[in-house]
Amino acid sequence: MAVAADGSLKLVHRPLRDPEAGQVRLRVEACGICHTDGLAVHEHPESEPGMVPGHEVVGVIDALGEGVAGWQIGDRVGVGFLGGHCGACDPCRRGDFVRCTDQSLTGVTVDGGYAEVMIARASGLVAIPESLASDVAAPLLCAGITTYNAIIKADVVPGATVAIQGIGGLGHLGVQYAHQMGMRTIAIARGTEKAEFARELGADHYVDAQDPAAAVAELNALGGADLIVATAASGASSSALIAGIAANGTLMVVGASSDPVSVSTSDLVMRGIRVRGSLTGSPIENEDNLAFAARHGVRPMIETATLEDAAPAYERMSSGAARFRMVLVP
Repeated sequence: MAVAADGSLKLVHRPLRDPEAGQVRLRVEACGICHTDGLAVHEHPESEPGMVPGHEVVGVIDALGEGVAGWQIGDRVGVGFLGGHCGACDPCRRGDFVRCTDQSLTGVTVDGGYAEVMIARASGLVAIPESLASDVAAPLLCAGITTYNAIIKADVVPGATVAIQGIGGLGHLGVQYAHQMGMRTIAIARGTEKAEFARELGADHYVDAQDPAAAVAELNALGGADLIVATAASGASSSALIAGIAANGTLMVVGASSDPVSVSTSDLVMRGIRVRGSLTGSPIENEDNLAFAARHGVRPMIETATLEDAAPAYERMSSGAARFRMVLVP
């Protein structure tokens, strides 16, 4: 399913090709639909080939390019948003594979998983645990690693107070991860309709953010959050919660938006507040994420659709009607 010039998703047929050096070819078993797919789903000139979106891909290797080591035909693997590091640029030489300057972005700069077959860089592959079905594993490769790493990289320890802002495609996983990591878990969302659901996911407390001042007061009554993971794509809503962070606490932003996060200098200097962002993770970190999810029962709530129904499935995701991740199964 490629993006047509008018921005719609259209079924196309392309010749089967062999992987080049350093690449593998996958027979796709599942591909999640993510808001970030919108980076590719838009109008473009007729002269440009349509991109195939999709970066939550699980498939089975059926061909190996020259020089590929460590993987075999028949291996079930995943590919996330970061499509594989080069190993030669300055960030890679320093071990920062996430910031690789020659990294393809799956489904954005190279064709992704809205397809029966996909070519992927071997350095971006993630081994899939046998206990995770492909349609369940697919969203964990992006939404899962995003929230998992946001908690891990915030340097909080079991027993810390961790708040997850937004109980949607990212947040419903974030609550599960925080709970299973032994955190005192707070779910934050607008309104009260998700309160019971959040508790079922493992939240110890639920905070209604409809009134930001009241939400901050409730967070402070609980002792303040050591970490707030902001999954909602709104700098303003994230900023409004900073006053509810405990001293030396962290706001970790994973929901990207165009409006800025605002923090006062007194929060930074006097209270030691940190404001950070996190971008998914490296393939080996994603394997850690999948192993944790498999072992501790962290699972995405998914709705599946056939590849031919990618267009209505994408629209269901975009409209917010999906609960909570749409997954294409060719």
